[in-house]
Amino acid sequence: MTSVSEHDLAWVRDLIHSTAALVLEPGKGYLVESRLAPIARAEGCSISELIARLRLLPHGPLHDRVVQAMTTNETSWFRDRHPFDALRSTVIPALMERRRAERSLTIWSAACSTGQEPYSIAMVLLDTFPELASWRISILASDLSEAAVARARTGRYTQLEVNRGMPSEMLSRHFEPDGADWRVNDRIRSIVRFGVVNLIGPWPQVPATDIVMLRNVMIYFDLDTKRRLLDRMHQTLRHDGYLFLGNAESTLNIDDRYVRVAPERAGCYQLRSHLAGGVSHIDRLVADRSRTPEGIPT
Repeated sequence: MTSVSEHDLAWVRDLIHSTAALVLEPGKGYLVESRLAPIARAEGCSISELIARLRLLPHGPLHDRVVQAMTTNETSWFRDRHPFDALRSTVIPALMERRRAERSLTIWSAACSTGQEPYSIAMVLLDTFPELASWRISILASDLSEAAVARARTGRYTQLEVNRGMPSEMLSRHFEPDGADWRVNDRIRSIVRFGVVNLIGPWPQVPATDIVMLRNVMIYFDLDTKRRLLDRMHQTLRHDGYLFLGNAESTLNIDDRYVRVAPERAGCYQLRSHLAGGVSHIDRLVADRSRTPEGIPT
């Protein structure tokens, strides 16, 4: 049992769905209570009083704080490993071949949480592909949560946070001690730009993108929202670009313009229209490479 009534739960469920398209399943009263308790304390009221106040106010900053509190910001360095293996063994080599004339890559981490994913990508690029040091590399990183993005911008992490997936060799190479914490060095931070973006709301101007990381986002959306989001990503992704989804996510029976490509466990997709043009020499080369599992570069 929780102190949040079913009536209040229904209102919070409607608020987060209309604002962020997140689906709060029945029986999640404990989650609402744990997430909203800090806001209620800060406002000097109970959770029920907080919700009553929100009902009377036009949508504003307090509503946004509640919605952001209900989002999940679970993350770690090189999370799930396989997407980062694919970047190194398959995706980046193919894109380097195709972009050799323009010498430019744009990557969007579309649900970056506190920054571990985009910083992990930057480390893979600079450690594995020295040639990219002379390229124009832009890693865009966004999240719905203003607090998460603010933390990500600092590049500062506790010892407990760096222990979650960061190899010791990479820690010594890419971080600097900051008191009891660690801070990502300037070289890595210089190629990552952060911003607050609600994926179902208006987007800022996003450049044509070579890689979109949209991992572990769609599991919280209903079918209609998934379709709309994949359609918008289709407009953003370059014709030969790559879309990464989470392990529990798929475009199957949602949007048939995407095709899953090797390596299978990476959750990597390309546009069917690009693949229909035939497999190039470089595509065959990286497909052959992807058959040999490799670990995170150190």
